Amino acid sequence: MKPVRALLALGITAAVIGLAGCNKESGDAAGTAGSTAPGGETADQFVARVNDEMRAMYPEITSAQWIASTYINSDSQLISSKANERMLTQLNSWIEQAKKFEGQEMSPQTARAIQMLKLSTSMPAPRDPAKLSELTKIAASMEAMYGEGEYCTGEGDARECRQLGELEDVLRSNRDYDDQLDAWRGWHTIAQPMRKDYTRFVELVNEGAKEMGYADAGEMWRSGYDMTPAEIAAETDRLWGQVKPLYEQLHCYARTRLDAKYGEDKGEVAGRMLPAHLMGNMWQQDWGNLWDILAPYRNAGSLDITGALEGQWQQNFAAGMARHKGERNASDLAEIEHGADLATARQMTERAEDFYTSLGMPKLPATYWDKTQFIKPRDRNVVCHASAWPMDMADDVRTKMCIKPNEEDFTTIYHELGHVYYYLLYKDQPPIFQTGAHDGFHEAIGDTIVLSMTPEYLESIGLVDAQQQSKEALINAQMRMALAKVSFLPFGLMIDRWRWGVFDGSIAPGDYNKAWWDLKAKYQGVAPVEARGEEFFDPGAKYHVPGNTPYTRYFLSHVLQFQFYKALCDASGHEGPLYQCSFYGNKAAGEKFQAMLAKGASQPWQQTLKELTGGEGMDAGAVLEYFAPLQDWLKEQNEGQTCGWQASATVPAPAPAPAAEDAEDAADDAAASADAQG
Repeated sequence: MKPVRALLALGITAAVIGLAGCNKESGDAAGTAGSTAPGGETADQFVARVNDEMRAMYPEITSAQWIASTYINSDSQLISSKANERMLTQLNSWIEQAKKFEGQEMSPQTARAIQMLKLSTSMPAPRDPAKLSELTKIAASMEAMYGEGEYCTGEGDARECRQLGELEDVLRSNRDYDDQLDAWRGWHTIAQPMRKDYTRFVELVNEGAKEMGYADAGEMWRSGYDMTPAEIAAETDRLWGQVKPLYEQLHCYARTRLDAKYGEDKGEVAGRMLPAHLMGNMWQQDWGNLWDILAPYRNAGSLDITGALEGQWQQNFAAGMARHKGERNASDLAEIEHGADLATARQMTERAEDFYTSLGMPKLPATYWDKTQFIKPRDRNVVCHASAWPMDMADDVRTKMCIKPNEEDFTTIYHELGHVYYYLLYKDQPPIFQTGAHDGFHEAIGDTIVLSMTPEYLESIGLVDAQQQSKEALINAQMRMALAKVSFLPFGLMIDRWRWGVFDGSIAPGDYNKAWWDLKAKYQGVAPVEARGEEFFDPGAKYHVPGNTPYTRYFLSHVLQFQFYKALCDASGHEGPLYQCSFYGNKAAGEKFQAMLAKGASQPWQQTLKELTGGEGMDAGAVLEYFAPLQDWLKEQNEGQTCGWQASATVPAPAPAPAAEDAEDAADDAAASADAQG
């Protein structure tokens, strides 16, 4: 799972994925937002007017956000900040106007629309114009700090700077212990300058939430689930209780393999926790990159998707070389490599599109292929974090990625197109209802497709070799999926546990970093190999924190996607174990899927879920059914091991960082840049 899928979570209808979709008064693109309610307007007329105004304003603000993410500079930050300021001013105006209908009789649809309007942003803004302006500037600045973040070492001609993608490559494929630690430390330096801004950001969104009648911003976030805030918090605890035993077995197995690779003194941290920098992922949320260490059986079917994609890139590069006759200088070679990058990224995206169209869904609009950011440009900084964009509440849909030819990015494309097809299929709903049944639904759509990417499907599209029919091949396939899905579950829970505490004050600013690692230890059983004091702000190294994207949606999606998958497998007529099902090409499954997507948020999610699955409640039973063979195998492998971990164990004292001065310089540079752009 690649949970960071979007921009600033400021939006109205697109707030479900954290994307900043904004609103502005119709007819005055440059003016100050804030429409006036006509006298004698009914509740139905009010909702109709808001929908009209929202649809008219939306493209301007999404365009500002798109530019801010794909052309990072002080000018685009200013445009984005001002656009968000207008949007939040307009939203506050609509919410204030809606108060006059409280207690009046109205249709259920109108009542639902008014309630959703109130909950339509994850960044509630204070009514005070000066504070609202301050909030949007901070949000834009933190977004830019993340997008421009880089880790620099050396001086003069020896100075080398690496951004997130390059540092992730180290964790992905370099098994040198110290190189991985250096890359992990380096990326976390980019968040240190955010700490002061984030503290103020929390104060401002809490003020906005209180003005709307909530205790704090966290309570407001938890109010968007057709349940009470207390009920959804309890529901996530219940779901985690269902899947925790499976995660604990996977954790135990991973620790044993890391001990064997690095030695027990390096393969685990005090309390039998997993070292944060050795999990193949900057945030330990997806362990798929550790396949070379964690693969159960070496010769039981090839699942080397990355190798196949790299081979595809080599073919595109060779074709580019063949087209370029004669002498080739360094610039020519760079251009040929860039062309191979783009061709491979488009081919990967076309393959993902093919899955959706095989279900009877429409082809992506031509504008998608013209306007999408497929790879990192050579001439500027961009936010590479994968995201999907509904630009106009109609057919202008895009994704924004910096695609590389590897399995992680390949499955991410399938995920992002899930968002895109949701946009396309609910576009006929009124704008207020153009969002997921709840935010976890939006995140689950593409991942439901990923579950259907069985070894047999991957073989059919030429990415893996013919698969053996054996227990060993089955366990390999299950492990491949578990390293993406099961490893993510506690991470999906802990980020908002941290933010709920930050918002309600139970986590004080002076304890931000301590609380972050306490929760990672409690839920994930991972820890840094050295103490991370309050001079750090490690939460900010994860996009969704400076980007203010709620994260409970991702945890819920990892339950829902298995429920969706099971329902669609049933609809396709699949017989046999759940894990063997691929509904690729099945129009009956596609028809049922599309019917759900077209509903958007027009009815309570419980009803939408029942229409697809037959049940009204979220349940992890399908997760356990899917992974039953792996769970039994893990128990056998872990027999005799002491599984579990001690979250209260003491982390070792800090070791001298080999590039401490360079890291400090990078942090100072980033802070200066933020000040200049603020």
